[in-house]
Amino acid sequence: MKKKRPRISVFRSNKQIYVQIIDDVNHQTLLSYSSKKKSNLKITKTKMARKIGMILGEKAKKRGIYKLVFDRNGYLYHGRVKALAEGLRKTGLKF
Repeated sequence: MKKKRPRISVFRSNKQIYVQIIDDVNHQTLLSYSSKKKSNLKITKTKMARKIGMILGEKAKKRGIYKLVFDRNGYLYHGRVKALAEGLRKTGLKF
């Protein structure tokens, strides 16, 4: 049986964005990050989402995670969700 790729799960509230990399085979959260950790920056929510994606992408690469599945949890693929995905792709992650 092939090992499944980890899943990137996105949750977006009105003010924040939360991202987790989840291993569904072992039922574990491998990495997580949110815009709450960077809330002192005075930038737009879309730019913040791109920055969060780049930070999480770098952390994932350090742990040897390069191929993932993107789970947008029903949110439309535009705005902050799209910016987050672009930030992840900019670090070299594939999904």
